[in-house]
Amino acid sequence: MTEEKSDGVPFAGTSASLDAADTMQKVSSEIYDLLGVKGKASKNLPGVMDCSGKDTKTYFRIFHPWAFTPASASDLDKAMERLKSELPKHGWEIVEYGPNNSKNRSITLTADNAKKKVSVNVTNMAKGDPPMLSLDLASGCYKVPDGEEVQRF
Repeated sequence: MTEEKSDGVPFAGTSASLDAADTMQKVSSEIYDLLGVKGKASKNLPGVMDCSGKDTKTYFRIFHPWAFTPASASDLDKAMERLKSELPKHGWEIVEYGPNNSKNRSITLTADNAKKKVSVNVTNMAKGDPPMLSLDLASGCYKVPDGEEVQRF
């Protein structure tokens, strides 16, 4: 890495916004494959956000929120447990796991992948209608190639 972390966010490298978004979709697909239960993922697309304290024309982060609804509500806990056991086998470090502060005390998992410069937060929304996992991925800070500007979408 040529640049140090800014506000705890790692430098993810140089990339065009669309290429970084494609990379993020691949990471989301890899996580989907680790769930290990049948179900359906929402069709949300990645978006662009600012890097705190950096020039918004040349630095950006990618975020990708999506949801997974298992074919059977009873598979929700199984999918969460699989993520907890499988993510570390694929280069992820679980940095937080347990009930959150919501009224429902939903189980959440936060994991970082230092190699991919991506973090994921998964919330088990067992009391939702329908019950689902809510996944929020966020990249490190990218810098666009020289002469280009951040494309926002």
